[in-house]
Amino acid sequence: MRLSRTTLASIPAGIATPLGRAEPAIGIVHFGPGAFHRAHQASYIDDLLARDSRWGIAAASLRSAGTIEALAAQDGLYTLAVRDATPTMRVIGAHKRFLGPGDHRALAGLLADPAVQLVTMTVTEKGYCLRADGTLDLTHPDIAHDLAGGVPRSIVGWLVAGLSARRAAGAPPFMPMPCDNLANNGTKLHAALVAFAAERDADLAAWIAAGVRVPCTMVDSITPATDAALIADTTAALGMEDAIPVQREAFRQWVIEDVGGEALAALASVGATVTNDVAGYERAKLRILNGSHSTLAYLGLLRGATDVAGAMADAELADFVARMIRQDIVPTLPDLPGLDLGQYAEAILARFRNPAIVHRLDQIAQDGSQKLPYRLGDTLAANRAAGRMPDHAVRALGGWVAFLIARANTDTGVIDPAAERLRAIAAARDPYAVVDGLVAAGFLVPAALSGDRAVLSAIGDAASAASENRWTDFFA
Repeated sequence: MRLSRTTLASIPAGIATPLGRAEPAIGIVHFGPGAFHRAHQASYIDDLLARDSRWGIAAASLRSAGTIEALAAQDGLYTLAVRDATPTMRVIGAHKRFLGPGDHRALAGLLADPAVQLVTMTVTEKGYCLRADGTLDLTHPDIAHDLAGGVPRSIVGWLVAGLSARRAAGAPPFMPMPCDNLANNGTKLHAALVAFAAERDADLAAWIAAGVRVPCTMVDSITPATDAALIADTTAALGMEDAIPVQREAFRQWVIEDVGGEALAALASVGATVTNDVAGYERAKLRILNGSHSTLAYLGLLRGATDVAGAMADAELADFVARMIRQDIVPTLPDLPGLDLGQYAEAILARFRNPAIVHRLDQIAQDGSQKLPYRLGDTLAANRAAGRMPDHAVRALGGWVAFLIARANTDTGVIDPAAERLRAIAAARDPYAVVDGLVAAGFLVPAALSGDRAVLSAIGDAASAASENRWTDFFA
């Protein structure tokens, strides 16, 4: 027996289901119905549908039909397993229609339908076809194809086509809402839509520029991939097969720029944060959560841990990270209405301790040359600008240096766009020489601090202690 509308009544009583509530209408089109969307945004919408049936989701995939077909085979139903100290399961029933790569006429019809108020997307940063400076890449093959006419291939092409249809019909525009972790994502997408439209219709571009609201967003919830263990767990709990369950931690966060409108009010009613300072939330997440994640990854790997919960079980390391947040990071962050930074930090540390979520350190350690400038470099720069030496953040950067040295000299390898350059620099072995080499190559610290010898010497000291396993000195 497989999960579907006809088998829903057989689900055990302890598992929440959408049984008995009104059949949803479609008010949202979502591009990219992968695991994160189904575990995160769809859980908010499922909550909303319990009180307002207008917000059902049409799931659209431009590249692959696999998830769409699996959703359709189960009438859009699937299990969400929340992995926490007290685990729970619920059956999500937020999706109403399922559109694959060949369903372009149906997709165009939905985008033109005034009942659709919101078009969300989780298509990864690459899906927006932007250049390195964040502007639309008009030479991208998908954008060039879409500008030439025919069935769109890109998310930007589809959004502009839908908005054009709305304008032609005299209907109000839908609200595009990017949900990928791209800084200023709404601002960049809005500019991309205007730029695309301007290549074909100046009046349409002006209409989009003046009347289409695209909020910036930030989303957060650790969502491990679906695996055989999850499928086995859900099958046992439901008493029937679910081929497409998803899992996440209990914590979820959806921060949306307040640009007004009924859709945002609806999402706020089920726990989304609607604010005028999405950038402030992004900054807090990058410095507190992501900065701590990277610190746990590099130091944890050096100390023999393999996942985040295991690193947090290392009392010295966990205490070090907690002190870094409290003493080095939180003082650099301005107050945010609606967010208590101390409570937020404690919640993050509790999330890190969750043994039900296996978040591998070697995955977090990837791409350090690109991530650390925002995760630790900004904290370092803010403290130095205030005349402070952030000892913990400095030592965390020393941990990255020691990690590079260890990997370079054991041929373990580093996954990073600059891997070869990092390996060559780290092969020098001497931590102080490696620090100087990284700085000379434009890595490790913000450019404005490249001559700050007090900082560079302190990073070298920390890297030396970590490389030589002098952890008493490192954590002192």
